[in-house]
Amino acid sequence: MSTLFDLSGDVAVVLGGTGVLGGALAEGLAAAGARVAVLGRNAERGEARVAAIRAAGGRAIFAEANASERASLEAALEKVTSELGAPTILVNAAGGNDPKVTVTDALPIEKIEIQDWVSAFDLNLVGGALLPCQVFGPGMCARGRGSIINIASVSAHLPLSRVVAYSSAKAAVLNLTQFLAREWAVKGVRVNSITPGFFPAEQNRTLLFQPDGSPSARTQAIWGHTPMKRFGEAQELVGACVFLASHAAASFITGTDIRVDGGYLSQTI
Repeated sequence: MSTLFDLSGDVAVVLGGTGVLGGALAEGLAAAGARVAVLGRNAERGEARVAAIRAAGGRAIFAEANASERASLEAALEKVTSELGAPTILVNAAGGNDPKVTVTDALPIEKIEIQDWVSAFDLNLVGGALLPCQVFGPGMCARGRGSIINIASVSAHLPLSRVVAYSSAKAAVLNLTQFLAREWAVKGVRVNSITPGFFPAEQNRTLLFQPDGSPSARTQAIWGHTPMKRFGEAQELVGACVFLASHAAASFITGTDIRVDGGYLSQTI
């Protein structure tokens, strides 16, 4: 493996590592040599992901954690540090849309309950980026070495229909990423983001496919707006993640967003 992308000296924490995209990133970081901690709320899926990493020759543990609860994250940090070492990479892949803040004919934006809106921000901004950075970032700053990668969304750049709260929260994630990049640059910690295009996962499957598995009208619209005319596959996010995680390959890159979207944001009409 090229030393540019060798993560064998790193400890990577992947919040949301029990999900489809986060899990693929966890496996990709492990394949690059990092010792990986898979964090999430579903122990069964987390342990399955850890088993897959170990079967491929990597080193990994699972730590149960709720990204929206500081005490939970602090306990996970203690476990990771004890079993793998001090984290040098943090990937924030937790989050998702909630039907309670999905705009429909029956639920126009003016009828969304404020508490549901706040919950969407708690999930995607607070738990999806801010709180994990508050818990894991200071240690990286103190040691003068770290790479934090926040997972954004194409809807953070151009708001999508229906998912108004999710889009707004992810836009805030991009802004927070740049703020932290500025604050922590002199402390040796880089903060960047990845903007995935459309990747089928549990959180969006009902929007993208009919009950019989056929593409929904929304899927047809997405493909029509994506130059590559398809959805992304989880493994296609790994390269960008390993690149940004690498202290050798991306040592002068911070505050940047890498789009992995099949050209979605390059097309207008």
